[in-house]
Amino acid sequence: MFTGIIEAIGTVRLLEHEKGNLHISIESSITSELKVDQSVAHNGVCLTVVQIKDNIYTVTAISETLEKSNLGRLKVGSKINLERAMKLGERLDGHIVQGHVDQIATCTHIASANGSWVYTFEYDKAFNNITIEKGSITVNGVSLTVVNSKADTFSVAIIPYTYEHTNFKTLEVGSVVNLEFDMLGKYVSKLLSEKLKE
Repeated sequence: MFTGIIEAIGTVRLLEHEKGNLHISIESSITSELKVDQSVAHNGVCLTVVQIKDNIYTVTAISETLEKSNLGRLKVGSKINLERAMKLGERLDGHIVQGHVDQIATCTHIASANGSWVYTFEYDKAFNNITIEKGSITVNGVSLTVVNSKADTFSVAIIPYTYEHTNFKTLEVGSVVNLEFDMLGKYVSKLLSEKLKE
């Protein structure tokens, strides 16, 4: 489990394809604190550390993960949001995040808002994922509050701290991001769709 509070921004140093898998080697300020078999969220995707060498560690994404997330679009030099799993007994500063990306979305608009920024994203509503006004959403692993919720779009407001300490500063119109929708919302959506089938 994660909280959606980003600890560090990593830099992709090496990408190696092996059959349907992608081995991603990342340089980060938290590498020295990691260990093999540890879970780390990468742009919101929970992956296991499989190797550590100096200040670079490696994780492996399988084909299903690459299909559902933006990890297959990474390039050497890409910046990636990192968060280690939460500790029991710590404050939950974001919201409960599983590290299981539901789908991707595309950034359609970025507006400056007098010291902050408003990012708008569009996603495929065919997956039956929903947002609600002032509800929680995870974008590239960042726990955020939804504003302007619609059937297939929503916006989030980004404060300067979040802008500087995540890869939001690298996003442009057209950028593809990972979404993990609120767990309670997913249960409600599934229950309602099952009820409508009866």
